[in-house]
Amino acid sequence: MVDWTTLTVMLAIALVAALFSLKLGISVAIIEIILGILAGNFLGFHTAGNDWVLFMAGLGSVVLTFLAGAEIDPEAMKKTWKANASIGILSFLAPFLASWLFSWLILGWSYQASLLCGVALSTTSVAVVYVVLVETGLSKTETGKMILSACFITDLGTAIALSSLFIRPNAYILVLIAAIVICSLTLPRVFSSLFARFKGRSGETDLKLTLLLIAALAMLATVAGSHAVLPAYILGLALAKVYAGNREVLLKVRTLALAFLTPFFFINAGLSVSLSAAGAGAGLIAILFLVKVGAKFAGVLPLCKKFIGRNAVYTTLLMSTGLTFGTISAQYGLSAGIIDTGQFSVLVMVVILTAIIPTVIAQRWFRPEEEGGVCN
Repeated sequence: MVDWTTLTVMLAIALVAALFSLKLGISVAIIEIILGILAGNFLGFHTAGNDWVLFMAGLGSVVLTFLAGAEIDPEAMKKTWKANASIGILSFLAPFLASWLFSWLILGWSYQASLLCGVALSTTSVAVVYVVLVETGLSKTETGKMILSACFITDLGTAIALSSLFIRPNAYILVLIAAIVICSLTLPRVFSSLFARFKGRSGETDLKLTLLLIAALAMLATVAGSHAVLPAYILGLALAKVYAGNREVLLKVRTLALAFLTPFFFINAGLSVSLSAAGAGAGLIAILFLVKVGAKFAGVLPLCKKFIGRNAVYTTLLMSTGLTFGTISAQYGLSAGIIDTGQFSVLVMVVILTAIIPTVIAQRWFRPEEEGGVCN
């Protein structure tokens, strides 16, 4: 049963976040996370026992990931495949290796826990990056397209690492793979025809069709022991060209996601942070934050200078963000007994800080004032 008080508070926080975002010029996703932290630690607000909030947060992350995939320009991705692959792979590999080896050899974490640390801190937050690029209008620029494409490669690496190193999918994974392949090959033509038929009709049939498809693949992913985010991402990319020709459908999904679904994800991420636990491990949090961001800069910045040019620092900062896959990885590690609650609190706080600090710096001091350079 829905707790209407909790729902009202969550929507009120989302509205306040939107107002602060307009006033401060900072992404609303970042404000929602910060307000979630404050509400949970100083106002005593929590969502424990409200499973529907966790469901809404999960749904928000899946739909947002689908949107991020759908915003990728397949033709631009093909033209700049060398840059996309180079930046995306190093954006995953550099922080994964640095965080894994540091936590294992320096911090003395167990081998499995250190691998989990590497996976959790290897990510780039598609959720945060997508919202930032859409809010600033950069998703339509060459730089924005480049960042989204590189994010796809990075998080694909993270998802593969998490699945291959820890998660043991069952036999239904073959059904999921087959469904993804079939959908990717057949749905672009089918959806083009259906969207043309539904255009201008009442009932929002095109929106319902899109949401049904996302939910069906998410269901298959859950049954297969995988996570719903990756198939949603691939599906969005497969249908990107279709939605490019039917922008009104994509705008409907985006409006639903950003206005109602994603606030649950971002606010709930903030509510999961214990400032007392974070304070106890503040030194470790700061060190791991520097390890991740430092590795991102070491691996990504030289390539961004080569392929992007003047927006290299901005791109590197956004590629340094983390949230969705990082939180998912940490939560899996805790539930599987790979890490303890202290390690979990540290990792989640590092992940959330990487969602906030690089984004604020990028938006405040390095935001492109006009369309960025074109990749080679």
